Amino acid sequence: MVRLDGFLFLKYEIIMRINTKFKLRDIAGETIIVNQGTPEADLTRIISLNTSARLLWNELSDKDFLIEDAAEILMEHYSVSEETAKKDATVWVDALKKCGIISAD
Repeated sequence: MVRLDGFLFLKYEIIMRINTKFKLRDIAGETIIVNQGTPEADLTRIISLNTSARLLWNELSDKDFLIEDAAEILMEHYSVSEETAKKDATVWVDALKKCGIISAD
């Protein structure tokens, strides 16, 4: 576990990957994640991505990555501190893991 800015996070030292059955779509000005090829999908549960979450998705889809890779992308694009980038990357990974969108080996 790692303590960042008063929060306690699991430290990811494992390889992760975005599940390829999920795709991004722009609908009504929002970027959402859709489960492609699943006609019985629950459309009342939609995951919308903000600009930084979309950036991480675009940079990390179709490849294996570590939490540090996601943090590095955030540091490069937004000039944030390493601590802030790791915290934000961890929140992003945790949210998508809960939905089964990111898997870890």
